[in-house]
Amino acid sequence: MASAIKRAAKELAAIKKLGWKCFQDIQADVTNILLWKGLLVPDNPPYNKGAFWIEIEFPQEYPFKPPTITFKTKIYHPNVDEMGKCCLPIISAKNWKLNTKIDQGMIWAGWIELGLLDGFHSMVILCMFFSV
Repeated sequence: MASAIKRAAKELAAIKKLGWKCFQDIQADVTNILLWKGLLVPDNPPYNKGAFWIEIEFPQEYPFKPPTITFKTKIYHPNVDEMGKCCLPIISAKNWKLNTKIDQGMIWAGWIELGLLDGFHSMVILCMFFSV
């Protein structure tokens, strides 16, 4: 569990440093660094008319097991189940890779594959992660 806490804290600091406008108020729970909450502010219609609270929960076995990303604000999308859980391959136990970071999971899980960001922001984010 100590490695999960250390890695989650490091990734949270990195995400805050990026200052994404589409993901605001990202905070770890004061009693549990493995539980994050934040506000997703989409660019693309029809989702750009609102904002969505999301929750990211890391298992104690993180990074060996993937986090879960859950929309706390109701959203109607084929890749989000009725409980708000993102259902995408990159964050599934079957496809999760040890070196995948939550920012990459967030990009694919909520932002690009759900169509919540416009093409420009998607390209900027993709270039940022695949050029390193």
